[in-house]
Amino acid sequence: MTLRLERDGAIARLLIDRADKRNAFSIDMWQALPGLLDEAAADPAVRLLIVQSANDGAFCAGADIAELLANKDDAGWRAANQAAINRAQYELTRFPLPTIARVEGDCIGGGCGLALACDMRVAGDRARFGITPAKLGLVYPLHDVKLLVDLVGPGQARRLLFSGMLVDAAEAHRIGLAELHLDGMDALVAAILVASRHSTRAIKGFVRSVLDGQSADDAESLRIFAEAFEGEDFQEGTSAFVAKRPPQFR
Repeated sequence: MTLRLERDGAIARLLIDRADKRNAFSIDMWQALPGLLDEAAADPAVRLLIVQSANDGAFCAGADIAELLANKDDAGWRAANQAAINRAQYELTRFPLPTIARVEGDCIGGGCGLALACDMRVAGDRARFGITPAKLGLVYPLHDVKLLVDLVGPGQARRLLFSGMLVDAAEAHRIGLAELHLDGMDALVAAILVASRHSTRAIKGFVRSVLDGQSADDAESLRIFAEAFEGEDFQEGTSAFVAKRPPQFR
């Protein structure tokens, strides 16, 4: 399977496994992604989703260019491919639990879109990021352009999009395209796993609301905030704080 979900307790891993194509995404992979996300979200044990390569090569080299060329004159296929990409990116961006893109090797085009759709990007020394549609006479999806602008700001987004240039891990960290070096990933994962699943889900939803343009509380956000004080996690978290012990959230 070129795209699969593996679960290990509280961690779900979305593995990209197409080494012979540098993990380039085919239409079948874009179409499969939402179902795998639903499977991970439905597991009450899962607290974190990590998107990563299943091999030691590229994270994802982007779209399968050979497949695109083979179907470039098929309007029906092009429409289906666009719909599959748009849905996959939308669903990954709005996955209810924290997500991390673990990036080693090339993270290009649609592959960079996958990383942008995650909450955080952890980059190793061999990571290279690039968004290259302008080199192919193509256009990047507006949804993913917004993800990039939200992350690095309009100036850096324009630089990356207009030039199609590749940036290394150090540059990605400098401009805010990656939040953490791979060396810090274990500590980040451990911290997320001991936090309240209820809290992280709610806070992630609030962050998405802000990024989607909401700037003031509404009835729903006020309800979520207020009801947390009546939840089991609040009781456990405060009891653990007073007792000076790690919380044990269910």
